[in-house]
Amino acid sequence: MQQHLSAPPADSQLKARATATPEARRALASGTLGSALEWFDFAIYGALSATVFPQLFFHQLDPAVGILASFATFGVGFFARPLGGMIFGHLGDRFGRRRILLVTFITMGLASLVIGLLPSYAAIGLAAPLILVLMRFIQGFALGGEATGAQLMTMEHAPQDRRAFYGALMAMGSPLSQVLANLSLVLLSMSLDEDAFLQWGWRLPFLLSILLVVVGIYIRFKVEETPLFQQQVEDSEEPQVSPLSVLKSHGLTIARLILAFAPIVVTFYVVSVFGISYLTKNAGFDQSQTFAIVMVANLLSVGAIAWGGRVADVIGRRKVLLIGGGFCLAAGLVFFPVVDLHNFPLTLAIVSIALCGAQFGNAGQAALYAEAFPTKLRYTGSALALTGANLIFAAPAPLLASWLMGLGSGTAPVTITWVVIIAAALVNLYLMRDGKTLEGTPQHFR
Repeated sequence: MQQHLSAPPADSQLKARATATPEARRALASGTLGSALEWFDFAIYGALSATVFPQLFFHQLDPAVGILASFATFGVGFFARPLGGMIFGHLGDRFGRRRILLVTFITMGLASLVIGLLPSYAAIGLAAPLILVLMRFIQGFALGGEATGAQLMTMEHAPQDRRAFYGALMAMGSPLSQVLANLSLVLLSMSLDEDAFLQWGWRLPFLLSILLVVVGIYIRFKVEETPLFQQQVEDSEEPQVSPLSVLKSHGLTIARLILAFAPIVVTFYVVSVFGISYLTKNAGFDQSQTFAIVMVANLLSVGAIAWGGRVADVIGRRKVLLIGGGFCLAAGLVFFPVVDLHNFPLTLAIVSIALCGAQFGNAGQAALYAEAFPTKLRYTGSALALTGANLIFAAPAPLLASWLMGLGSGTAPVTITWVVIIAAALVNLYLMRDGKTLEGTPQHFR
């Protein structure tokens, strides 16, 4: 109750908090570019895993098995995330956020470059899918540290009363990159014939993403270490010695944060990855129509995530996740019946509702996670929660949906699983409370 009864901060304190320093703006730009690279490559990979990769790297398999194998390689990146999160999180808590983010960003870019240059199965045989899996693992390993580190670099530099909004601006890299990824695929698929697209057209987005790496590295060299981490070093506070000790001391918090984020990631990956396969192979939409639907829906969700960030700084992070999860639940209940009507406007509407709801809730995630842990173990704890959510709920979503569809009962098992997960998460969120500020004082929402 103290959280709600404590006196609000003085106007002078609020004014000081609202001042965005040049360091805060550089940290925001750095985090946004990292998010953009992360999501651009994942969006491209997710779309291609449903359309192109089964033909290039798994064509020797039965078509249905080939799609499952392609979605499995998509999931490998998520399975590598917890390992990267534990290792880079521990190093980030010991040596600072800035150094680790330079390493993870460069590693992600190099892995994307290799995927863009990778020969097909027809050219080098079994080595092609093996290298593809290895690059996905390396991408996921680096991303386990990058995603959380970029959030914390932004959160720990941001004005206190705008942390959720800063986190939302950084997270805009997700829908914006989805838009750019699907736009590039639409243009390439419309400009090239099928043979040219399969041979080299699909590679261009991966190769061009190296430009984001160059700009991102330049900005990150300009960003100073966060003041909260510097204060910890000056105070000689010893960090937790291992990720296991963080799990021991904050295991329940991590578990609840993992479940809290489930509606967002399940909805996002069922709609934007499995949904692409379903729209093209089951609902009768052609490839360019499908890419256009996902592109427009993600563009609309940019506004939703910005709005969610503003709202989260007023009513709290948990409530924003609850609202976003509620929209995801409603969308999940009617998604497949609407898509099966094969009506372009209606399909665009339901995909937009699902993704806008997910991104609105996503706006509260960065601040909620960061404020759940003290500075000395914030990187490790947040990384374990974020990578755990992606491992348990995001990675299996397209693969599980494909497998459930293969059981012969239509889309009902997919819908039931989707809805049950969201319902459990909403109950968990309802029983949770927002954390303290990064400085350890109670939260004050206007």
